[in-house]
Amino acid sequence: MTNEAKKELDLLVIGAGSGGYVAAIRAAQLGKKVVLVDKAELGGVCLNRGCIPSKALISASERVKHIQHAGTMGIRVSGEVVVDMPEVVKWKDGIVNKLTSGVQTLLKGNGVEVISGEAYLTASHQVKIKTADGELLYTYKDLILAIGSLPTELKSLPFDQERILSSTEALTLQEVPKHLVVVGGGYIGLELGTAYAKFGAKVTILEGTDTILPGTDSALTNVVKRHLKDLGITVITNAMVQGGENTGEEVNVRVQVDGKDEVINGDYCLVSIGRKPNTGKIGLENIGVELDQRGFIKINNQCRTTIDHVYAIGDCAGGDLLAHKASYEGKIAAEVASGQKSVIDFQAMPFVIFSDPEVAYTGLTEKAAKEQGYETVSSRFPFQANGRALSISDADGFVQIVAEKETKRVLGVQMVGPEVSSLIAEAVFAIETGATAEDLSLTIHAHPTLPEPLMEAAEGIMGHPIHMLSKK
Repeated sequence: MTNEAKKELDLLVIGAGSGGYVAAIRAAQLGKKVVLVDKAELGGVCLNRGCIPSKALISASERVKHIQHAGTMGIRVSGEVVVDMPEVVKWKDGIVNKLTSGVQTLLKGNGVEVISGEAYLTASHQVKIKTADGELLYTYKDLILAIGSLPTELKSLPFDQERILSSTEALTLQEVPKHLVVVGGGYIGLELGTAYAKFGAKVTILEGTDTILPGTDSALTNVVKRHLKDLGITVITNAMVQGGENTGEEVNVRVQVDGKDEVINGDYCLVSIGRKPNTGKIGLENIGVELDQRGFIKINNQCRTTIDHVYAIGDCAGGDLLAHKASYEGKIAAEVASGQKSVIDFQAMPFVIFSDPEVAYTGLTEKAAKEQGYETVSSRFPFQANGRALSISDADGFVQIVAEKETKRVLGVQMVGPEVSSLIAEAVFAIETGATAEDLSLTIHAHPTLPEPLMEAAEGIMGHPIHMLSKK
């Protein structure tokens, strides 16, 4: 390779994750000559080290739980359920590889040039890409930064990739831990901790605040707490980790709880206290892109940074660190860079937690709606009154709708229960289209199915519920 500058690109996308590859494809569809560069795998963290592999492990662990509890349905399973972690990981990796290959095919089919290498912004409209074969110099008209985020590390308990793990290493363990200590009771720690508990591990979750899933409606988390207890998971809240050491065979985690010092020993420790923007070492200072106080890239409602021809999307741009948000922003940025007048409109962002049971919500909670000046009415329908939930022996939880009292317009929906990760889509659509509770109540839902509680809750808003007693 030579250092001679190549022809100017229409658009350079740095980062091939959920935001970057979507932005590249959309821009190519709109006629742009696009180069997509990433030093790691196509699909980024979500596909390779996050959303997809974690949900594969969660699904496998749920299968173990179903087998172990099949007796409640009259099905006797003789012998011990054996979890072969190397085979589980191999199966999980197969799913990831299939999806990665699919992304590669889509990029190629849309005419996107993909470069495996490390990008460094040397000056305005210029980038140097270090590849295995040498360095390439490019000039570009527009730039989309989709550089993602990294696990936040505790200085007192740094990752060693052996026994003190980030979520990345926790997805590739070759054995079920005897005792997994999880630092952080947010959704990542909760999801992986729950999965390993179902595989047979003893699990202790240490959360620094007074509850798991901080920021999530307590009505939802209370259901999850019950199930954590049933799974034998120990949750210690207001637990401030002071440090810890890998002794070779185990990790000794020092923690202060209610002013008292304790040491909790486990053979593995997963540290999942959040994520930070991956904005260092790429040369942002050379092109004048401004960051906020937390290190995230500042953007406007068109994903533009403080530099007019530079856009940022996904985790590196802050806000909710969600793969589907990154993909959405990728489309917006690509369209704006192609001359369209697209803008971000987060009318209803879906949030999903793959806990046990699942949690999903969108729009406003009743408290948030009242704080914004709405007079509200709400209705909650339990899965215990849903035939399908009972028939799959998974009937804990509920669906709740929050609506504007006068118009009955749906403002928000909160769910906890079986497969709510899928059910939330109807709620998002309802809010996006300005639907009312009457619209949902008049929409015929197939019976017996899990989406019926949304219709039932809507009927509750309207004052004529069929399968629960009306509030008077």
